[in-house]
Amino acid sequence: MVVERELADKKELEIVNVLPSLHAGGAGQLAAFKYFKDPVEVEFITAQAGLDIGDTSVGMHVKHVQVPIRPILRELGGAHVTALASRPKLIGGARALYLDDPIRKS
Repeated sequence: MVVERELADKKELEIVNVLPSLHAGGAGQLAAFKYFKDPVEVEFITAQAGLDIGDTSVGMHVKHVQVPIRPILRELGGAHVTALASRPKLIGGARALYLDDPIRKS
């Protein structure tokens, strides 16, 4: 996952030594290395949500519990587009009450 070095340092993310290529990391990673100020690769990151362009399975980087989002734009340049959001875990069992969650459908 490509991030700015400043973010990696701030969040104490583990920087790894790898350079993306078109068939190992993809076009998004290559573009990030070209346009970011100081790009680095990190092994692991936990995001609130993710946008997947080209079936790269960003789910491993989105925190639990994941909720699929169906984007209006389903393809971008011939690549599939999918998305995930996250919501807080529901705990407490059948009698528990919960706050309204705009992502979770009633």
